[in-house]
Amino acid sequence: MQHHTYLASKPRYEILDGLRGVASLMVVAFHLFETYSQGPLHQIINHGYLAVDFFFVLSGFVVGYAYDDRWTRMSLKDFFKRRLVRLHPMVIMGTLIGALLYYLGDSAYFSVVGQTSWWVMWLLMLWGCLMLPAPKSWDIRGWNETNSLNGPTWSLMYEYIANLLYALFIRHFSKWVLALFVAGAAYLTIDLTMNLDTFRLFDAERATAYTVIGGWSLTPDQIYVGFTRLLYPFFMGLLLSRIGKLIQIKRGGFWWCSLLIVVMLAMPRIGGAEKMWMNGAYEAFCILAMFPMVVLMGAGSAIKGKRSIAVCNFLGELSYPLYITHYPLIYLHIAWASEHPDASLSTIVCLSVSLFIFAIGIAYASLKLYDLPVREWLKKHWLMK
Repeated sequence: MQHHTYLASKPRYEILDGLRGVASLMVVAFHLFETYSQGPLHQIINHGYLAVDFFFVLSGFVVGYAYDDRWTRMSLKDFFKRRLVRLHPMVIMGTLIGALLYYLGDSAYFSVVGQTSWWVMWLLMLWGCLMLPAPKSWDIRGWNETNSLNGPTWSLMYEYIANLLYALFIRHFSKWVLALFVAGAAYLTIDLTMNLDTFRLFDAERATAYTVIGGWSLTPDQIYVGFTRLLYPFFMGLLLSRIGKLIQIKRGGFWWCSLLIVVMLAMPRIGGAEKMWMNGAYEAFCILAMFPMVVLMGAGSAIKGKRSIAVCNFLGELSYPLYITHYPLIYLHIAWASEHPDASLSTIVCLSVSLFIFAIGIAYASLKLYDLPVREWLKKHWLMK
């Protein structure tokens, strides 16, 4: 039987698209506030990093919905080509933006930047465009990121791994086997958030963290964090798509779900320095229960009204470009803040708001002028062959 590389897209869950956009905006705000934070105990929009775990639930659900019933007429090659067309153009764009702005971040805080040769930076740019993780010895930022030019691509690396696992193995699982797999992954989430350290991988800092923060370095504990943050959310989303028991909110489903996401990501640090385990319990509760519930609510509710539909469509289109292109601006923001420790509050507010708006502008321009045309060209000249 001949397989066709192009398959028409299914109807989209517009509310889920909108929620992805809401979470992306919260990520940008989280990173802007983080620049001036004195640490996790004082961070405003404290749990913004949990947006990554929410993205994984959304991705697993959407992948299951989009591809589970297509394998009789779609090959592995077809699947991987479609996922690359959807994800990789913006991976390249985010890395290129990071390269263009890299030397502007030269500062006392990022002292490694000024010591990095141009050819080394270009080599790491090409490496990052290929979505290959860089080891610690290749770090040219000082943060031990797998991509020193655009840190958030670490989560896309794990997204690629999830797609590989799904296509090669987990798509064959029955619902019950998948449920057992997800239950095992849930234990890993509890192991991480409650610092059980079952596998004795945590370093001294991680051993007292009570948080899922991490995953962006190639060290044993960071790799464990990355896989733990991936496995339960992504494959719980897949399981939810197969079960198909959605939750219907009759009125305002998008707005109620958005409110829940904003509240969960903006929640202050729980438990303080004395009862840090409470923060771990909160994060476990969000990941294991609340994020899946919000996805079920978003998928099960209808969206009505031109304004709500327009908002969801805009946020859905913006979400991925915004997430994958905003962080080079954050590097510059951090570098500026380190050089201007006495800046006035009004200056900080003006700069932060300007960067927030500028990040949205770059993301939207990247979407319209680059991502959509490139994906359309790839569909015509690669997918359909």
